[in-house]
Amino acid sequence: MDPSRRVFIGVTGTGGVGRAFIEQLRALNVRRSQQFYSSLQLSIVLLARRSKILYSEDFRTLSLDNWEADLNASHSKLLSLTELEEYLAKVPGKAIWVDNTSDQKVAEAYPAFLRRGISIVTPNKKAFSGSYELWQDIFATASKLGSGKIFHESSVGAGLPVISTLKELVETGDEIHKIEGVFSGTMSFLFNSFAPVDGKGGKFSDEVKKAKRLGYTEPDPRDDLNGLDVARKLTILARLSGLVVQSPTSFPVQSLIPKPLEDAKSGEEFLEKLGDYDEDIEKLKQEAIAEGKVVRFVGSIDVAMKSVKVGLEKFDKTHPIAALKGSDNIISFYTKRYGANPLIIQGAGAGSEVTAMGVTGDLLKILQSME
Repeated sequence: MDPSRRVFIGVTGTGGVGRAFIEQLRALNVRRSQQFYSSLQLSIVLLARRSKILYSEDFRTLSLDNWEADLNASHSKLLSLTELEEYLAKVPGKAIWVDNTSDQKVAEAYPAFLRRGISIVTPNKKAFSGSYELWQDIFATASKLGSGKIFHESSVGAGLPVISTLKELVETGDEIHKIEGVFSGTMSFLFNSFAPVDGKGGKFSDEVKKAKRLGYTEPDPRDDLNGLDVARKLTILARLSGLVVQSPTSFPVQSLIPKPLEDAKSGEEFLEKLGDYDEDIEKLKQEAIAEGKVVRFVGSIDVAMKSVKVGLEKFDKTHPIAALKGSDNIISFYTKRYGANPLIIQGAGAGSEVTAMGVTGDLLKILQSME
């Protein structure tokens, strides 16, 4: 086959999202082989995680039938980021790097890969919510002739079409007035349980423990309750809306971690003592009930006012944010074209399968641009 019609794919990160992506990639390869109109041949040549790497030195396609066992059995020397860049830059065709990690140092290497013509697909939100200088470097590089392309749909909302929708609104000339929503599956589940519209719900500390037990929180729930994950997503959307946001800590972010527990030695110690601080958030919940409202943990971007904030707010029980179920996300775009009725995107905003779907969708976008 003509080398220009071959696409070589390297994958880093084989955890929950990475594993789901590789399985989707395997199924995609099968479907494409049955489609006579597909003119590109995909070759998966590298799989890597923090402690293992499996790659083809002569760029022959790796089999994905038993990829996990093959990776575990590999004794190949790990590649540095510079060595990975060199490897992908030398493929006899076009190269795509699918980075399923959440590593900051890896994210900082994106511009170097793009300059070599290597396209990137990633759910790594740290690349797009870190320093504003890195954001500028990534997209300035990707815009140059001969550089690789970069897509990051799953950096906000997992597989929900949040970023692609916002980009289309902006690029078609709509005017973004405000973006508001529930951007965390963890916080959605937690507050739908703690402050449901029927006014019931248990103690906040008990609901946090339940959320952890059911697998909705990080191993240390403080990593969810500090609001930083939501702040990172808001940073990305604000930048795409045209705001210069320096970092996720450059605007108000309300942490739900009681001050005395910020230095708890472990997640277990934190949960053990959290019940001692239920009073303040319970008071806020009761105030909302008295007003016929519910309390929710939301993020909002006011483009005209150039303001971004993350924290607790009260909503009427009839508001779409109040009516969320389970761990769903909801994002509302208030724009000039849509007027008083926002464009609303709602659905599962977390989970390996749906996040990987967003990554796979981005891979398809790059492939379509190469066809």
